[in-house]
Amino acid sequence: MRVPVTGADAAAPRDPGPAIDWEVAAGIGRRLARGGPAMTRYTRDQVYAELAEASARAEAPVREVTGLADGLAVPAARVIDRGEWVGAAAESMRSMTGAAAAAAADVDEDPGFDAGGDADDGGLMATLTAKAGGFQAGGLLAFLSGAILGQYDPFTEDPSTGDDGVLLLVAPNIVAVERKLKVVPSDFRLWVCLHEVTHRVQFSANPWLRDYMVDNLATLTAAGEETTTELVSRVVAAVRSDKPRESGVLGVMQLLQSPEQYDAFTNLMMLGTLLEGHADHVMDAVGPAHVPTVAQIRAGFDARRTAPRNPIARVMRALIGMDAKLAQYIRGKAFTDHVVDAVGMERFNTIWTAPDTLPRPDEIDEPDRWIARVL
Repeated sequence: MRVPVTGADAAAPRDPGPAIDWEVAAGIGRRLARGGPAMTRYTRDQVYAELAEASARAEAPVREVTGLADGLAVPAARVIDRGEWVGAAAESMRSMTGAAAAAAADVDEDPGFDAGGDADDGGLMATLTAKAGGFQAGGLLAFLSGAILGQYDPFTEDPSTGDDGVLLLVAPNIVAVERKLKVVPSDFRLWVCLHEVTHRVQFSANPWLRDYMVDNLATLTAAGEETTTELVSRVVAAVRSDKPRESGVLGVMQLLQSPEQYDAFTNLMMLGTLLEGHADHVMDAVGPAHVPTVAQIRAGFDARRTAPRNPIARVMRALIGMDAKLAQYIRGKAFTDHVVDAVGMERFNTIWTAPDTLPRPDEIDEPDRWIARVL
């Protein structure tokens, strides 16, 4: 660890500012986000009230099936529109990247002096770069605002409790999907809440998951000391090597990132796969007893996930990783189904003990390996 210079004569480190201006991102995203399906004021109020009630009603059966979060408080969900989701997502990203930056600073206290150049010019360039990043991020948030049904955000403070973590339900998107699938609205709303409430239970019962995400994000986003020449040399050597690599986007990430960054990226991918698959497992375990039309909803929703899309939509989904997200649901649910069938939910919950008990890449598709190693 480098020891920073201290005292009156020490030069203050120059803060280049955020890589993305999230205020700009939120403003652009809100302007570009579409309003959603038409609803009367009465219908809108009814939808908001039912979603809030469904999120509270989902908590008990989710806790019963998972065996997690027993005795913890049940905070209210935030039911929001697309513009509000954009603002919430931008704030979450600001908090998440800020926490990751703070964690990275704790690892290596480097005063970061600028050996040459004008500090004012550097600060101006950083500001312009952050605003340009904000424009790009805003467009992405606008696109996503029409696709997200709900999410649990562990990085944003819940205004009702003051604790980290808030459950968001995007009302217009839920209404749009239930209308397209022609399903019973009350059943679909509860079904969506079962999935999202499971995420809240996961993080509420296991607070270390948030810190684990922050630590890996800090590694993933840390500015390395590798020069362009060194990066190119490492990529060329990796291409020529006989060492096996992942295919597709994962293989590209493996080439471009340092070994430490790729390990952090893999850790986050495995965690996401587990969280999504576990939530889908719980949704299906709870559904038959609480959602009368669950079979129709599941069939329609799965068909919607895999339906053909126009070329532009396909490109956008690939760029932002939505197809990888679908793979997480499928792989994670298969893993959870297998382990729970083999050993029961109580022993499955050993998985939430610590980072070492989370599934490894070679175990997510072969769950018996995880059982042998951990249990």
